[in-house]
Amino acid sequence: MLVEKLRWWHIEEVLPLEEDLFGPEKWSAAMFWNELAQRHFYRVAVDEPGGPVLGYAGLSVVDADESWVQNIAVRRDAQRRGIGRLLLDDLLAEAARRGARRTLLEVAVDNAPAQKLYASYDFEPVGIRRGYYQPTNTDALVMMRDA
Repeated sequence: MLVEKLRWWHIEEVLPLEEDLFGPEKWSAAMFWNELAQRHFYRVAVDEPGGPVLGYAGLSVVDADESWVQNIAVRRDAQRRGIGRLLLDDLLAEAARRGARRTLLEVAVDNAPAQKLYASYDFEPVGIRRGYYQPTNTDALVMMRDA
């Protein structure tokens, strides 16, 4: 399995995964284009170079103090293969490479498997954002770890 830079041509392949995994809370193509235009660190997991996208993830490094995991998603038929961990490892290595002192993320309060994954990387809950995910109005748990 490989982790590669997410390129503009991956966006069309990523959108159905967004729809399947996040439903009404999915990101739009414009949101991905905006992330790439801002030069945030985005990666895809594939079985082979140029192969189908199995998962994707993004990181925004705000400054030397702070970076944010923007998203991590793994195609349903590729879950339980360690792809989420592979992508998170890659994001955290990039945060460390850029000297970020802490990394934060938001995760839906009802997404226990993701929270368990993040806790295994020493992310700890630091707050709640009420009604963060729209249109479902689901709360987000904010988690943080020292880089």
